[in-house]
Amino acid sequence: MDGQIKAAVIYYSATGITYQMAQAAVEAAGEAGAEVRLRKVRELAPDEAIRSNSGWQAHRLETQDVMEAQPDDLSWADVVIMGAPTRYGMIAAQLKQFIDTTGPLWAQGALANKVYTGFTSTATLHGGQEATLLSLYTVFYHWGGIVVTPGYTDPSQFVAGNPYGASHTSNNGENPPDHVALGATALTAKRAVQMGMALKKGMAG
Repeated sequence: MDGQIKAAVIYYSATGITYQMAQAAVEAAGEAGAEVRLRKVRELAPDEAIRSNSGWQAHRLETQDVMEAQPDDLSWADVVIMGAPTRYGMIAAQLKQFIDTTGPLWAQGALANKVYTGFTSTATLHGGQEATLLSLYTVFYHWGGIVVTPGYTDPSQFVAGNPYGASHTSNNGENPPDHVALGATALTAKRAVQMGMALKKGMAG
């Protein structure tokens, strides 16, 4: 459809937890009316490290057909939804490495005036979930982006509890995202697309 809002879901996942959240974001963004791209960022870990973890190796094979993110995916999108697990209260290095390739687009102003949001997961309760999302949003502020969060705009958020974005505690990968985490991810993606549509309509008007 001409003029359709475009959303890019860009994620990193080692064992599949944030991948499942990314899929929920893709589905919700599509239901909200967006044309959606799902992209994974390039893996940086050595093969021997991946092979040493059966879950990591299995997930790598499971998602081998998912296209890798390129800077063009950011320039294409009106809405960008990024997700990665937490590493010491910050996003995983794989997503950060992709972000660090965006300098030319940033210098051109090509990343400004888009809608951005995020999701994350941790191995343990709390574990830096809010800090990770806030550190990711610092990047979006530098880009001149418009950050949209779920806040407490839906009763489900009083159960999910994180107003900054979707998050999940995996218990070291043992617990896949439940309906609460997936619902929070869907709400986050839906709000981002809705705000992107409103912004695009306002600019067109």
